Amino acid sequence: QVQLVESGGGSVQSGGSLRLSCAASGFFSMYYIGWFRQAPGKEREGIAHIDTGGSTWYGDSVKGRFTISRDNAKNAVYLQMNSLKPEDTAMYYCAADRIQWGILPRYNYWGQGTQVTVSS
Repeated sequence: QVQLVESGGGSVQSGGSLRLSCAASGFFSMYYIGWFRQAPGKEREGIAHIDTGGSTWYGDSVKGRFTISRDNAKNAVYLQMNSLKPEDTAMYYCAADRIQWGILPRYNYWGQGTQVTVSS
């Protein structure tokens, strides 16, 4: 069983930065991690994921602006978000599973989410 808790969300102006954290319990190093976001009225969007070896993938909407990383010693995954835009406004979730789902929202474990609001 893995429990995930996101933090670091908030309100920023366009062009600003935020760093989201996802704190995990359990045998964290054995889990694949994904970051998702969901804006009101829109489907949940997979934006980045990282595998157990540290290889990463990004969606086109965030590529070059967001960076996903993990610190297995601290049981944590991070999402550094730079050059934020109003369209990045959403609830952000981290997710974990022993299966590599990539950006499919089929992960077994989810956090409660953290809100990111970007104003123009």
